[in-house]
Amino acid sequence: MQQLWGPAMFLGALILIFSGYPVAFALAGTALLFALLGVMAGQFDWHLLFAMPERTFGIMSNYTLLAVPFFIFMGAVLEKSRLAEQLLETIGVLFGRFRGGIALGVIVVGTLLAAATGVVGASVTAMGLISLPIMLRYNYGSALSLGVIAGSGTLGQIIPPSIVLIVLGDQLGVSVARLFTTAVVPGLLLAGMYALYVVGLATARPGAAPALPPEARTMGGWQLARRVLFSLVPPLLLIAMVLGSIFVGIATPTEAGALGAVGAVILACANRQFSFSMLDAAMNSTTRLTVMVVFLLIGSTAFALVFRGLNGDLWIEQTVTNLPGGGWTFLVVVNTIVTLLGIDLTWLGIMLAVNLQTSFLTPPFGFSLFYLRGVTPPTIPTTQIYRGVIPFIIIQLLVLLGVIVYVQQ
Repeated sequence: MQQLWGPAMFLGALILIFSGYPVAFALAGTALLFALLGVMAGQFDWHLLFAMPERTFGIMSNYTLLAVPFFIFMGAVLEKSRLAEQLLETIGVLFGRFRGGIALGVIVVGTLLAAATGVVGASVTAMGLISLPIMLRYNYGSALSLGVIAGSGTLGQIIPPSIVLIVLGDQLGVSVARLFTTAVVPGLLLAGMYALYVVGLATARPGAAPALPPEARTMGGWQLARRVLFSLVPPLLLIAMVLGSIFVGIATPTEAGALGAVGAVILACANRQFSFSMLDAAMNSTTRLTVMVVFLLIGSTAFALVFRGLNGDLWIEQTVTNLPGGGWTFLVVVNTIVTLLGIDLTWLGIMLAVNLQTSFLTPPFGFSLFYLRGVTPPTIPTTQIYRGVIPFIIIQLLVLLGVIVYVQQ
């Protein structure tokens, strides 16, 4: 009977998560419920819960995690001040004359927003609201349009300054700056493979991703150059300044995040888009997302504490040691894990980030799918979203496989 507590707690958390309940509260609620049941059954020492306040304080006072609200605020200001919208429109005009040009523009903007925000929800929502109506208006296939938006929006999971990488760096005990530097290549590789897929599809099926009609490309050379200068260049300079300061070692991620937050406000003022209502909306968005991240960490800490108190770690150990093949299988699994960890914890973090990014796209519970469903017209069925993301899931799995092969070399 004692051996059932661990798997029962694990199953309970999965049921709550798959029911759509927020992950942070699913983990924390499962921990409190099983702590109570364990105390009543005499299987859990309630004194272990005294460790929670100290661990919670450790999360709240973590200097590395202070980068999270800074980067979220930076992205929120760019979104609420409509700078992100202007960026998307400008790149759409630049690429619109080519087949698949709008989709390529979405991928480029998704990459830039990922480098400016690190928040998937903000990127998917913003691009869904702005680009989806344009793509449908110019006869893009709904599945392709939805897939490009969802796939590009999730690039914020891997491209610095990814909030996921900041949390992983803290939990794995590795340098966040090094994670950021290492993640650039896989992130840009993903964006490049997305673009190749769009180009290939537009070539094979021109009707699925047509070029903009001539009447939609009436912007003159000087007018286009002026728009690029004022809408595209400033955000690029801000991103280069923030990430460059991290990569060359001038600033920590937390300091660079503070710099990016101030820089975003300056850009909003320079474009005459700053207002106190915009600032209030950005701060509200930042608060909600930051609280979500912090509560996720607190919930996972509570879950781990109670899980170990109920000997869940022993259950995992027994499960691994009782694998088919006995000791040999155990040795293979352990040595594989040791090999991965022994090579570089940084690359383990990158693999986890790519894997998590794939989970954001995977039906039916991928978070990006929920974000996109919220801004998609009701006339488009959810199955179209699922169909659209399949090619991008395959691309992400190929990149994940490439990362694993690279780490094993």
